[in-house]
Amino acid sequence: MDFDNTQKYLDKWQKILRLMDWDIKYQYVEKEWKKTGDIKIDMDDRNAILLLNNFNPKQTNLEELIIHELLHLKLYGMDQMIETLIECVYGKNDNDPKRLFAYNQFMTLLESTVNDLAKSFLLQAGENKEISFGRIMNEIKNEIGK
Repeated sequence: MDFDNTQKYLDKWQKILRLMDWDIKYQYVEKEWKKTGDIKIDMDDRNAILLLNNFNPKQTNLEELIIHELLHLKLYGMDQMIETLIECVYGKNDNDPKRLFAYNQFMTLLESTVNDLAKSFLLQAGENKEISFGRIMNEIKNEIGK
């Protein structure tokens, strides 16, 4: 992944997604990390730090990754509301199968929705419209060696 355009993409998509009232910066992760990207959010101060895996990213399109993480910021209020609702209904016991089921269903739906939205935005306004197949290509490489 070419990280030379990180700030350019961050500025562009912060504006498109109407996140200009946020202070957002990025930080590269330079060690083994299971994620390709993440975003840490402080709602009170409207600050966020975008974390980007610069060591072994599983995704190949930087612009798609930045859009994806900024969409998590855009949806963060809803995310926190639903997580709190799950906690109110099922409690805080992470071993409760009902709570675990509800939480996993929500997280799967959230992630697939963010992925779909990121791909849609990328196809409409992205510079590099090529969808990343990085994770699945790694699985294929591990399985058949190509």
